[in-house]
Amino acid sequence: MRTAGMIGGLGPESTIDYYRSIIARCRARSPQAEYPHIVINSLDVARAIAMLDAGHLDDLSGYLAEGVNALARAGADFGFIAANTPHIVFDQLKRRSSLPLLSIVHATADHTRKLGFKEVGLFGTGFTMQASFYPEEFQRDGIGLVLPQAAEREFIHEKYLGELLNNQFLPETRAEMLRIAQRMKDDDGVEAIVLAGTELPLLLRGSSEKIPFLDTTAIHVEAVVEELLHNPPDALS
Repeated sequence: MRTAGMIGGLGPESTIDYYRSIIARCRARSPQAEYPHIVINSLDVARAIAMLDAGHLDDLSGYLAEGVNALARAGADFGFIAANTPHIVFDQLKRRSSLPLLSIVHATADHTRKLGFKEVGLFGTGFTMQASFYPEEFQRDGIGLVLPQAAEREFIHEKYLGELLNNQFLPETRAEMLRIAQRMKDDDGVEAIVLAGTELPLLLRGSSEKIPFLDTTAIHVEAVVEELLHNPPDALS
């Protein structure tokens, strides 16, 4: 079996979720196979957020590249970032990386297209919601992305950084995010909400029957498992 290299820590709780989910999905899909080989490099989420706040995107891509190249030295065959927001520098990172990389954004767009959705909402950090990397990828698949209103984006961002990254998953925060999702369905006509922050599924997973949530962690995990189980070593090159 190939070895997956995970850039984790961005944040810690979702890194744990990724690790457990990759093992569970590998075992479910191939019970007779060996347990998956995973190398984890846990980076400092506070340092990454400081770079984003300062607009130092070249520094961020360099920091991530150092992390990915350490995974390569540890024996990883391919890498992935267990977070959405760092994909803001994914194209730069690919040029600096010694490993082929599996994008959460590409995997999510492909999954959304296969489900047949044409208009979806986007939840994530403020960095993710304001950036172009999700709309550009989805546009290539003919899918429109709708953002929450400005005050709603501020609420989601503040709760993400202030609560979710600190392992606080509060019922009142969950209730307000569900309200925002329902408003976007009613007012904006979105067919689903992309949870483009890997802590968001930990808060909202299994909580809504009225509007589908697209769990980017689960989608990315499935793509990682596919690489581990089926693809040849040069599949991502």
